[in-house]
Formats: sequence, structure tokens, C-alpha cells
Amino acid sequence: MADDWRGRPGPIAVLTGAGISTDSGIPDFRGPRGLWTRNPIAELASTYQNYVADPQLRVRAWQARRDNPAWKAEPNAGHRALVDLERSGRAVRILTQNIDRLHHRAGSSGRKVLELHGNMLEVVCVSCDARAPMRETFDRVAAGEPDPACVECGGILKSAVVMFGEPLDEQVIGEAAVYAQKCDIFLAVGTSLRVHPAAGLCELAVGSGADLVIVNNEPTPYDELATEVIREPISEALPRIVAELIAAV
Repeated sequence: MADDWRGRPGPIAVLTGAGISTDSGIPDFRGPRGLWTRNPIAELASTYQNYVADPQLRVRAWQARRDNPAWKAEPNAGHRALVDLERSGRAVRILTQNIDRLHHRAGSSGRKVLELHGNMLEVVCVSCDARAPMRETFDRVAAGEPDPACVECGGILKSAVVMFGEPLDEQVIGEAAVYAQKCDIFLAVGTSLRVHPAAGLCELAVGSGADLVIVNNEPTPYDELATEVIREPISEALPRIVAELIAAV
């Protein structure tokens, strides 16, 4: 039965993607109204090789970062539902592809959230790995530096977000794989499941005996592996799913 998975008492891993944050006013990437669908240049600027090679593209990228709606976004019912799940006492880990830190702001424990693709609150130098707060770098842009350089070595600065063409942090993806292998239930929420290696966590979880539950408006490559696929709006579906999980154990 499709609903049998709700009664499994073991650990829960939750992979979240851009879709969980759309109700907070942050557009997804590949949907009909997605950021990259409407603005292909934004996707171009998300590729590491392009970004490093083209100073004018970096200038446009800094402006786009300053205008990102995520800076004004607030957590929504989907984020808050995962906080309720954690506070219920269930063993849960959030493996997020998002960079907006809305899980943290909603109240999820930092140690329970694994950021697979980095975060937008910091900048990092591509040469010496020095880090600085994004807000400080925005101040430099506003003061007249359209493409601010690293204050430590003069290298190129980028958001502390993993770009296309960059490898994920091996330790981070290794921890995510461990959670995927140990969970009883693997929820994939608001993700197209087209970006690897994050998407491959679904197959890893199923191969280790977990039930895969996909909550996403659009079809994904892993739908056939799922115990259940839910097409409802995430801010409605996730609170209900969490309530059912809490009540079932």
C-alpha cells in the first residue's frame, strides 16, 4: 500500500530543492516561470568556467545577486513543517540543494541541515579560498567596485554557492550519502532531481531499503522508483505529510 511508508519509525532524510521556497517568493530554476527559463543569461552566469573567464558576466552577476528576492524572503509553511518534524523527536536530516538559508531561519537546527550546494550569505575567493560576508561585498559594489577582488590575494570572488562545473564538497556529499543509506523514508521535496550527485541520493536510498516519496509539481526522472508521488502544492502537502508522520509513530 502506498501509505505504508508513513508508519515506518526509522530516520527520515529530506532532500529539498528550489520548489520548497517558491511560496516564499523565490522563483525556481527550470519551471515554466523559473529563473533560467525566463533569463538564460542567469544560467550562463551560474557556470564556473564562464564566470571566471568573463569580467562583464561577473559584473552582471554581482548586480543580480544584489537583486535576488531571497534577501527579502521569509520561511513558509513547508519550511516550518520540517521544523515541527524535528521537534517531534523524529530522527531527521535535511539535505538541501537550496542556498537561501530559509531552513535555518524557520528554526531547523543547523546541525540537522546539510547544504549540498553551499549558501548565498558568503563570498569565496577562487584562488585562495578566503571567505567574507556577502553583505560586506555588496557594500564594495555599491561603493564603486563592479567586480570586487579578494582583499587577501586579489583573486576573483564568487558567491559561496557551488556552480555548474565545480565539484561538490566531498565531505558534504559523503555525509548526505550516509543519511540516504540509513533512512527509512527519503522525501524529495520541490526538486527536479536532474542535478547530480544530489539527485542520485534517491537511488541510493531506495537501494538501501528506504521508501522514496516525491513531492513535486513536475515529473522527475525518479518517479518510477518512488513509493508515492505527490503533485500538490508543497506548502499544503508537506504540513499534512509531517502531521501524518508524527501521528503514525
